[in-house]
Amino acid sequence: MGAIRGAVCVTNNVKDIEEKSVELIESIIKANGISAKDIDAVFFSATEDLDACYPAKSVREKLSLTNVAFMCFSEMYVAGSMRGCIRVCVFVPGLSQSNCKHCYLGKAKDLRKDLA
Repeated sequence: MGAIRGAVCVTNNVKDIEEKSVELIESIIKANGISAKDIDAVFFSATEDLDACYPAKSVREKLSLTNVAFMCFSEMYVAGSMRGCIRVCVFVPGLSQSNCKHCYLGKAKDLRKDLA
């Protein structure tokens, strides 16, 4: 099973969280050449300053992922860490971990400079 990781930075409002969460998942789907039907589960974490809405709700609704297991968690706080950040792990059976293309968008690219 492949575990595709990614992240995006947002401002704490419903519109930005919804739009950028969908953009992140769409980027993962495109980069990995998969379809929405290939996804088994999506785990989101968000920094404690993001509380306007759940990223999973908009992704489920806008991408019609009604048979996907979603979870949303609070990201562990680390002093000096990036704020306003949503991280994701998308689980795709049959995808080799070595073939996963991780997607870090915008400012979140700073989290994984090794992937830039």
